[in-house]
Parts: sequence; C-alpha cells; structure tokens
Amino acid sequence: MTQAIANQQILTRRLARIERKRDWLSRLIVLPAVLFLTVFFLIPLADILCKSVINPEIHKNLPNTLVALKTWDGKSEPNETIFQALVTDLKNARQAGVAGSIGRRLGYEDEKYRVMLSATLRRLPPANAADVKAQVISASALWREPSTWQTIQQNAGALTSLYILAVFDHKLDPISGKIIPVPAQQAEYLNVLGRTLWMSFIITLCCVAIGYPLAFWLACQPIKRANLLVILVLLPFWTSLLVRTTGWFILLQNNGVINYLLLSLHFIEKPLSLVPGRFGVYIAMVHILLPFIVLPLYAVMRGILPTHLRAAISLGAHPFYAFLTVYLPQTYAGLRAGVLLVFIMAIGYYITPSLLGNPSDQMVSSSIAYSINTINNWGLAAALSLQLMIIVVLLSWVYSKVSYKKLNNKA
Repeated sequence: MTQAIANQQILTRRLARIERKRDWLSRLIVLPAVLFLTVFFLIPLADILCKSVINPEIHKNLPNTLVALKTWDGKSEPNETIFQALVTDLKNARQAGVAGSIGRRLGYEDEKYRVMLSATLRRLPPANAADVKAQVISASALWREPSTWQTIQQNAGALTSLYILAVFDHKLDPISGKIIPVPAQQAEYLNVLGRTLWMSFIITLCCVAIGYPLAFWLACQPIKRANLLVILVLLPFWTSLLVRTTGWFILLQNNGVINYLLLSLHFIEKPLSLVPGRFGVYIAMVHILLPFIVLPLYAVMRGILPTHLRAAISLGAHPFYAFLTVYLPQTYAGLRAGVLLVFIMAIGYYITPSLLGNPSDQMVSSSIAYSINTINNWGLAAALSLQLMIIVVLLSWVYSKVSYKKLNNKA
C-alpha cells in the first residue's frame, strides 16, 4: 500500500513537471509575437499618445523666467528682473536652436504670440543693456499686457490640457483659469468628429444593406460555386487601396464612364458632379469595405442548417416571418462583428475622402495629417488620435457586453 502511494506521488510530480515544461514552451512560442507587438506597436503608440499631454517647450526653455514670475502678483506689469530673465532665456534658447519651439507653443494658445516672440528675437537687447524692459516692450507691446505673462505661467507645467481641450473645441482662459469654448469661427474639430461618425454610420449601413443579402446568397450556393464567388468578393484586395480609389475617381468624374453611359442613354442632359463630393466617397468606401462584412456573415451563415428555415415554414410561418424569427437571430454574431469592423475601419480612413471628397467631406484622419504635415503640431495630432481610439475602445466594450449578454441568454 505504501509503495502504491509512493508511485502515485512520483507520477504526480512527473505530470506536474511535464505541465510546467509545456507551459514554458507555449510561452516561448508566443514570446516573439509579444516582443514584436511591444516594440513596434505598443511603445510607438504610447509615445504618440503621450504627446497629447506633455508640455516641454515652456517648462524646459524658459526656466529663469518661470522662477522670476513666482514673485509676480499676476495683475500688474512685470518688473525689470522678470524681463531680464526672459531675455536671458531667449538668448540661451536661440543658441540652442529651440527658440522656434517656444514661439510655436505659444502660438497654439494664440497666433499673436508667435508673431510677438519672432519680433522680440530679432530685437533682443544686448547682455549689459540698461533698460531691458523698455527695449523688449518696444519690440512688441504684447509684453506689457498681463495676459501674455499669465499665458506663460499657465503653460509652465510639464503636462498640459491644451490639446485635449482643443479637439473638443474648448480652451483654458489664461485670465480666469476656467475652461471655455473657443470662438465659433475657430470651432472645427467637433464638427469634423460628428461628420466622421455620420459618414461612417452611413457607409456601415450601406455595407449591411448590400452585404447581408450577398452573404445569404453565397451561403445558399453549392460549396464549389460559393468558394469561387468568395474569391470574386476578395478580388479587390488584389490591388492597392490607392489604385481602387483612383479607379473610382476615373469612373465618377464629369467625363468619366458613368456620366458617359448616362448621357448616351439619355437619362441625364448634362454630366453629374459626382467627384469631388460625398457621394463619390460613399461609393468608393462601400466598395472597399464591403468584403469586411460579407466574410463574417458568410462564415456564420454557412454553419446554419437550412432545415431550420424550412421547418418553420412547414409549421405554417410565413417565409419572411420565419426568416426574421429563425434565421436572422442566428446571424447576429457575424453581423455584429462585420458592423464593428466596418465602422472602426471607416472612421480612420484618409486616402479615399482626401482624393474623392471636398474640403467639407474630410474626416478626422485628414485633420491628423494636416496637424503633422502642415502645422507641425504633434500634440494636436496625438489628441485627435486619442479621440478616435476612445471611440474604438467604447465600441469594442459595447460589442463585448452585447455579445456576452447574448451568450448568457443562449445558455
């Protein structure tokens, strides 16, 4: 009996050792993928998103000025000591080649500060000047205003809320310290976000309206024919996105094939203006994103037994009612996955709206590209990216909740 127990313990230890080896082996197998995602995705993503809150320009480049401003009452005109500290910092920044970043950062608050700093740098007083304050004010009268120094103080921290507030068309008032909406003529990012969500919703709706019947028809075909037709659905992926978008531009332009056919058939009397315009964006994006909803639906529909629908009809249900109550609920998983995939991809599109749309048809991705390539505002671009990421995370969370609830109801 004792020998049997000892053998059992030895066997248990061996099995535990084998399980540990298997666990370590599985971890080693996935380790390259984890390292790849961390180095080439997570770290760059975190670095970009951090730019939406970091604020090094004033904090690092005007240290003497910020120390001198601690004795300022915040209302009166600064004294000579503060101006001397400012001149010292600006000279050091110019020698280090970072003076432009100070003006660019202050220009994000108000463009007049960029001009102010540029004029001041051209007329900086010498090191041993007697009246530095008067010479700096003569370069730009904005240095006389307390709001200028309040703006510098307000942005003295290592972190800032400027970019996050800007993408929601708000800003921090340097005088009161309260969050206020930007002037109506400057408010644009909420409109762009609303336009992006609306266009993505319309595109997703069109993809559902076209993709669901197409997937249903594919699922009803014999397996060999269905496989061939699925290849045709995937055929657009054989060419690049830019080529497909350019192809639609050629088809939809005023002297393109579509207008030529409509004119030849006497359906219209003059060419339709389809591009640039939102209609062309809708057509091209639906064409590009349609396979992403057809494939999940087809995968789900292929596993549904056709006898379910026939049984409901044989029991007296109308074919349409039987489809709604028996067949459609079984396709919810594929429908949810396809809708989520199409919508998330649509809100991040850049090339198609840029080539086929008007300025009023551009989406958030165009604002991100403009912030990086034109005005060199990486903080604003990062905040816009964070805005889109939050929407994607919320949609994924809602999808997981709905899916989990559906699984519980089935259980």
